[in-house]
Amino acid sequence: MAEADSTTAEETLNQQTTETTDGFHIVIDALKLNDLNTIFGLVGIPITDLARLAQAEGMRFIGFRHEQHAGNAAAIAGFMTQKPGICLTVSAPGFLNGLTALANATTNCFPMILISGSSEREIVDLQQGDYEEMDQLNAAKPYAKAAYRVLHAEDIGIGVARAIRAAVSGRPGGVYLDLPAKLLAQTLDAVKAQQSLVRVVDAAPRQLPAPESVKRAIDVLKSAKRPLILLGKGAAYAQADAEIRAFVEQSGIPYLPMSMAKGLLPDTHEQSASAARSFVLQEADVVVLIGARLNWLLAHGKGKTWGAEPKKFVQVDISPTEIDSNVAIAAPVIGDIGSCVAALRAGLDAGFAKPGAEWTGAIAERKNKNLAKMAATLEKNPSPMNFHSALRAIRDVLKTRPDINVVNEGANTLDYARSIIDMYEPRKRFDSGTWGIMGIGMGFAIGAAVTSGKPVVAIEGDSAFGFSGMELETICRYDLPVCTIIFNNNGVYRGTDVNPTGGKDVAPTVFVKGARYDRMIEAFGGVGYNATTPEELTKALLEAIASGKPTLINAVIDEAAGTESGRLTNLNPQSAAMKK
Repeated sequence: MAEADSTTAEETLNQQTTETTDGFHIVIDALKLNDLNTIFGLVGIPITDLARLAQAEGMRFIGFRHEQHAGNAAAIAGFMTQKPGICLTVSAPGFLNGLTALANATTNCFPMILISGSSEREIVDLQQGDYEEMDQLNAAKPYAKAAYRVLHAEDIGIGVARAIRAAVSGRPGGVYLDLPAKLLAQTLDAVKAQQSLVRVVDAAPRQLPAPESVKRAIDVLKSAKRPLILLGKGAAYAQADAEIRAFVEQSGIPYLPMSMAKGLLPDTHEQSASAARSFVLQEADVVVLIGARLNWLLAHGKGKTWGAEPKKFVQVDISPTEIDSNVAIAAPVIGDIGSCVAALRAGLDAGFAKPGAEWTGAIAERKNKNLAKMAATLEKNPSPMNFHSALRAIRDVLKTRPDINVVNEGANTLDYARSIIDMYEPRKRFDSGTWGIMGIGMGFAIGAAVTSGKPVVAIEGDSAFGFSGMELETICRYDLPVCTIIFNNNGVYRGTDVNPTGGKDVAPTVFVKGARYDRMIEAFGGVGYNATTPEELTKALLEAIASGKPTLINAVIDEAAGTESGRLTNLNPQSAAMKK
């Protein structure tokens, strides 16, 4: 009898000492196990406690004013680190706000995971009208690289692992992870929960190119008289900086960086053909694409941009389906960029001759002519400032600080800055990217500052800034070293349009005249400057960078400065027709 009593007491003791955990903690543990220690998001039902607990467990939670900008921050963090940035949102409308950033991340090949709370499946499927009811999983699928839903706490570890692997393997992209509210409250034995976690091993393994594809590419290069290397942001993402530079310099081939590839080699490098962009695209006979796609940014590889003579393309890409997407690719080289470039570089030893002086000399002549023309334009000092004089002041400051991250968006502000502001280090320039969208500015700036710990200068058109301007409060709340420069010309493109009817409403492109954006940041405790001359702009920018504090410079420029859609007037059919 005594023995039976003893057994019962032991069972009772075991029951009392058995620890449990819940879905909230399992999600946090799964992220931390995979070295994902920062969450960008916006709290609310049902994920507020997840954010609180994540912070309590040592993770960093950066809270935004709008989910889209939190998603953009996560996306640029993914681009900078090769680890998926994490964005956390509430259900339905919050999820949809984050979905815009997720779609942009997928299009730009930025690894990111959008984690959203959601309604219970049984209510959603019967459309019974739950709070913020929405079938978020199926809504996300067309815009994400992958989408998963976790229904049981014991599957959270696997769900997070699958999301990580999908986000970074092959061509990176956005992944959606759906966590119903009921899941987060589920309890599980702590030991079993720990055993259910997965640390992802080799999520993005090297993919070596086939030897025959490398030989084919080298043979095409050997046949070239006017070769050109074109670097895309995929080359920057690859972090194969030394290998890419060695290939460019060993080959002697002129190169042209797309905007987010600027800095892989310094823009001042002697082989850079940026100042002769139109000339080299038209005249090259063989083009080596490294991490670049022949999409609209490169005129799809067709038309006047590329000249009358047919070209041969060598394309280095992680995705076989990208090949022949617009034009025939003579030599596809499929694999990770680091391995592919290393293989191409090794192949150069077999009787490869650098481009002749006729080609390199012609490029140098065109470069020098264009640079001299640009220098003359930049030397002018009109009053009020225009895009060129303002950007000259910014350029001269930034060249002394190559470590600073530069965010850039707008129409004219983007186009002119891309040509004028030189970059010297890789992954320091972040802009509107493949979609060419506005609204990435403050999200990218926050993401870059949090991820790198380095200062950020965000060069913004006044229209582009309007999409994310409330995130100035976020910048001030976290005391981030972000200086936002707004090119204020009173409108979209310019501020001179008028209502043709003579009515009270202003023209569709016109903003409030003489707006003082600098006073916005002052409302949140930051420092504002109003600059009306290049000298004032230089002084303000130097002070802002030296302070390491949240700052904003309202750069007043001529409201007549700028052209519609920047250099993309042809994409606005009505405007193009009106100007004929």
